[in-house]
Amino acid sequence: MAGFRLDVLRVSLARLSTARLNARVGLVADALISLILLGSGLWRNEIGGAIAVATIFCGLILFSLVEYVFHRWLFHGYVGLMAQGHRRHHDDPAGYDALPFFMPPLAMLALAGGLAVFAPTSIALLLSGALGAGYAAYGLGHTVIHGKRFQQPLARRWAANHHIHHRHPDRNFGVTTPLWDIVLGTRYVPARETMPSDNCGERAQRS
Repeated sequence: MAGFRLDVLRVSLARLSTARLNARVGLVADALISLILLGSGLWRNEIGGAIAVATIFCGLILFSLVEYVFHRWLFHGYVGLMAQGHRRHHDDPAGYDALPFFMPPLAMLALAGGLAVFAPTSIALLLSGALGAGYAAYGLGHTVIHGKRFQQPLARRWAANHHIHHRHPDRNFGVTTPLWDIVLGTRYVPARETMPSDNCGERAQRS
């Protein structure tokens, strides 16, 4: 009986994760929980303004690394639900595959509670809130990249960075930022096109 219930739950979550409403509600829930955590941390602030700002900045940088690690080694791994779901996304980039909307907010709350055991509460709230804000930015950015055609050159370049990943899955793992692709050597670099003048120069040298 317990096994049957687990199967039903698994199927229900799988259906929810591909629903358009779940994806849209998830974007709102992710942004809301990050604002609540950041607002609570700033309101409680027991560490001073400078440390609060530094904590938020560190949280955003940490999220960019987490995003890269998950995307490169879990989403593009060989086993697990994460890899399966991400393969579906590569097959259908305009689809609505996303975690059930309640899971990321619950994870952020659990993270804040866990950090509060070892660190001042305001740091726990601000750090988890910054991670949540990074995740919300990732979700919104990823949705916009696959749903909108940008006119502004800088925005088009940012979107193109991710579209390249769909053609070269071993490159450009960062969605919110190319920072870790640059640091770890996975940023896509187009092959240098050989110009006719170069060929002429080479023939001249050989002759």
